[in-house]
Amino acid sequence: MKQGVQAARQPGQGEVHALFNLYNTGQLQQAEVKARALLKQYPGALVVYNVLGVALEGQGKYEEAVQSYRKALAINPSISEMHFNLGSALSQLGRDEEAITSYRRAIAISPGLAVAHFNLATLLQKRRLLDEAIQHYRQAVVIEPGFFEAYGSLGTALQQQGHLDDAISCYRQALAISDHALGHFNLATALRDRGGLEQAISHYRQAIVLQPSYADAYNNMGEVFRDQGDMQQAVACYQQAIAIAPGHQVASFNMAQFLYDAQRFEEAIPYFDQSRQEDWQERILYCLYKSGQHQQFQQRLQPLVSKGEHVSPFLATLSAHYAANFNVADPYRFCRSPIEFVFHRSIEALAEKDSALLQSLLQDISLTEIAERKQGRLYHGMQSAGNLFKRKEESFRTLSDLIRQQVRDYQQNFADKDCDLMKHFPQEIEFASSWYVRMRQGGHLTSHIHEIGWLSGCVYLSLPRQAPGSHDGSIEFSTHGDEYPKMHDNFPVKTIAPAVGDIVLFPSSLFHRTIPFHSDEERICIAFDIKPAVKFAKEMLSFNSMKVMLVGCLNFLLAELIEITAWSLRVIV
Repeated sequence: MKQGVQAARQPGQGEVHALFNLYNTGQLQQAEVKARALLKQYPGALVVYNVLGVALEGQGKYEEAVQSYRKALAINPSISEMHFNLGSALSQLGRDEEAITSYRRAIAISPGLAVAHFNLATLLQKRRLLDEAIQHYRQAVVIEPGFFEAYGSLGTALQQQGHLDDAISCYRQALAISDHALGHFNLATALRDRGGLEQAISHYRQAIVLQPSYADAYNNMGEVFRDQGDMQQAVACYQQAIAIAPGHQVASFNMAQFLYDAQRFEEAIPYFDQSRQEDWQERILYCLYKSGQHQQFQQRLQPLVSKGEHVSPFLATLSAHYAANFNVADPYRFCRSPIEFVFHRSIEALAEKDSALLQSLLQDISLTEIAERKQGRLYHGMQSAGNLFKRKEESFRTLSDLIRQQVRDYQQNFADKDCDLMKHFPQEIEFASSWYVRMRQGGHLTSHIHEIGWLSGCVYLSLPRQAPGSHDGSIEFSTHGDEYPKMHDNFPVKTIAPAVGDIVLFPSSLFHRTIPFHSDEERICIAFDIKPAVKFAKEMLSFNSMKVMLVGCLNFLLAELIEITAWSLRVIV
């Protein structure tokens, strides 16, 4: 006997249109109530589950939205837009792995869904799976050539990989499609990284014209003025950023840094405290120590030392100097005897006679248009702006690879040392910064550390002649420097007279200086900092704000409406 079973009843077009109207007019709570009521009557109404999901998302009820999308997919798992919406809600909940799976399913069903490629790429980029993220950004712009957000995010991923010229090309393509503030902002960050300081300022200005309340653009423009040595303009930009966004953390840090460098320590402390950025606690300690507030210094030092991992080179410097100064044990384990960790070697490809690489490096340094970065500790010389090892020149890229090998040798050489410098040594060798320094007669750098580094180093390309018995142009290391308060002279010193082609690596916590030289040859070196991987560039914003398809796909919803009558008549025999 045949038994007919009527398919699940579906709402009429009028009921669905009324539901759409509530959502489209922003009446999200009413849309939620209406959708729930309809689902009591029509528990198999896929289209209502979808509208309920987007109404819940609009109210921030992401967990309930996930449940609604899952119920819709239980009815029909072959709708790519529904997988997309599920991925969006999961991403809002921070459940990135599940969101990635949903976006992949959406793409498997509809390979031409550009926004799914985009959102998948954002999550892959977040996980630093950059090669795969770049593939999906590229696919998004192939499908939708006007997708300027995808061009912008492709640029940020390429910039993360150090492909500055490709990143700049992407940012320019995004701006050619849509002249928008974020596009100018990101282009400025890449230009600054490449050493184009004037161009960077121009694009930060354009970002501000398009978005006058763009606090981040004011702050970053201030940083470029700082690189140029124009502190009046820099401070004006930081103050404007703080005026627009009171408590702006990065601008507060930069204001504090200005006051810190000016030795206005008491004024700097509140700004550092407000910033909560980077090494703000160490810099407060520095201000207290340099101004002779030793009791307050010790009180603030203690809770930082009590933390499990001792991974701040700056804090290591402060703790070690205080301990030596006041003859107490140094409790900080980063690297208690940093002079013992100075590593001096020769790079064969640079030291060999008539080295082609050496000549290429010297030529690129002389001929490449790289802006100068003002350096208050440098006398009779200049320092390049930007990150040298992110440039396209083959000589710089070749040298960076050779340095990476030396860093691995350094790690192997000190692997058995019981200190947090080696226990937490960077797994990936990333150049947080790299620059060249050219000095002429009388040139020198005063004593300093690299506060934001981990392992620092120099490669020597040209050196002045040394007078017999002198240390002209040598590099000097010590556990004392930077005019720290000194109660005695019992601080060890080590001097290295490098040769052309040499590399010297050392903990970033160690004071070092260049001894002045008096001959007329130029002294040229490339310096760099390596540190554990961190989130990419605080100053670079991404387009990855999720271009969310809140109603899934309007065409899909309309198609569902058209099919409602057919579904109502469908009979299973």
